[in-house]
Amino acid sequence: MKLSQALEIHRGVTAVIGGGGKTSLLRALGEELAGETRTVLLCTTTKIRPFPGLVNLSSPSEAELRRALRDSRLIAAGTPVPGTDKWGAPELPMNCLAALADYVLVEADGSAGRPMKAHAPHEPVIPAQASQTVLVVGASGFGRPITQAAHRPELYAKLAGVPPDAPVSPELAAAVLRAEGLHDRIYVNQADTDERLSAGKHLKNMLSCPVTVGALSGKGGPVLCWS
Repeated sequence: MKLSQALEIHRGVTAVIGGGGKTSLLRALGEELAGETRTVLLCTTTKIRPFPGLVNLSSPSEAELRRALRDSRLIAAGTPVPGTDKWGAPELPMNCLAALADYVLVEADGSAGRPMKAHAPHEPVIPAQASQTVLVVGASGFGRPITQAAHRPELYAKLAGVPPDAPVSPELAAAVLRAEGLHDRIYVNQADTDERLSAGKHLKNMLSCPVTVGALSGKGGPVLCWS
């Protein structure tokens, strides 16, 4: 089964939030969907780096986006953040982007490179047009202390009801996910060892929402995927 099918990615706007692998997930989904002769736009509501090897449009007009999607099918767009190598949200409103592309995949969160995350009150930045929110959990965080595994570790520990130096278990991760309730479905990424795969499946069994367990390569291509 393709990753986009496992995650039930539909036309329109999908927000991706959480921890380890959001950008890789956007690219993997984009390449799958564009390979089916659909048009796909990758962007952010926070900050993201341009995608190597793709058409990356800086502050494009509506006409430029339409032309790029016609020629390439899979593109990325954003607005340069001064003094950094990152982009912010495109200048065009989200409803305009959704009218131009079959799929708009939005990285709507940041995690400072950590596999797990707890969210401050101003996070995530999910666009109102999103029909689905996919939360990414990095399986590399299982077994590591919250202080090492999670972005905003004090908040993560508080939601889990444990000290910040407690190791992240599937039970703790499930408690945090249930407490926040920000997602429609979950993708457990980085399940590239038997131990991580087992932990991911254990997490899946403790949640009532749809959960897909798998791993993404460095370039974003799906390596393995279990619904």
